[in-house]
Amino acid sequence: MLIRTDDIRKTYLTGTVEVLALDGVTLQIEKGEYVALMGPSGSGKSTLMHLLGCLDTPTSGHYWFNDRDISTLDDTELAHLRNREIGFVFQSFNLLPRLSAQSNVQLPMLYAGVPVRERKERAAELLDMVGLKERRSHNPNEISGGETQRVAIARAFANRPSVVLADEPTGNLDSKTGVEIMRLFGSLADQGNTIILVTHDQVVANHARRIIRLADGKIVS
Repeated sequence: MLIRTDDIRKTYLTGTVEVLALDGVTLQIEKGEYVALMGPSGSGKSTLMHLLGCLDTPTSGHYWFNDRDISTLDDTELAHLRNREIGFVFQSFNLLPRLSAQSNVQLPMLYAGVPVRERKERAAELLDMVGLKERRSHNPNEISGGETQRVAIARAFANRPSVVLADEPTGNLDSKTGVEIMRLFGSLADQGNTIILVTHDQVVANHARRIIRLADGKIVS
């Protein structure tokens, strides 16, 4: 089992008001699954993604990643786990504008201490995989939105993570480009990669093999 949560709750303090963002979420995700976390704004799906990506910790409950109890890890161990085991794809791409596509893809490997030659070879391989062989030297402002998201997807796979979390990955793209990006995710899932997609869009969620629906901080189906 790659991911397992048991009765996870997350509360935030807004001023003097306590907001319950997640209310007892229990789920399991196997290696190689392609899952969509779906729900309207305020359903808790983004909070759950942050917890699954070890960007935040639950107020109560337990989360196991690859059989490791996340609550037992310190900040350094969590940072190491995020870098080596989890890839992220964001709606706003989050690429460094002054770096080429190749350099952006190399960044996670740089932080992981991968040697220069291996970084370059792996980045070239990944950009080829997402159909951007001819765009390696281009900066983000020199390519289209769809190509920029493809660079972000290549970067997410840089350290061969156990799971890739994609937060509204088609949110800033037109519908035709969005379909192309979802086809790419489908192809990557077919290769045995574990992908968790966060979306409010039923059309996007339908590309996944399993949909987990959230409402008011709870799993409803």
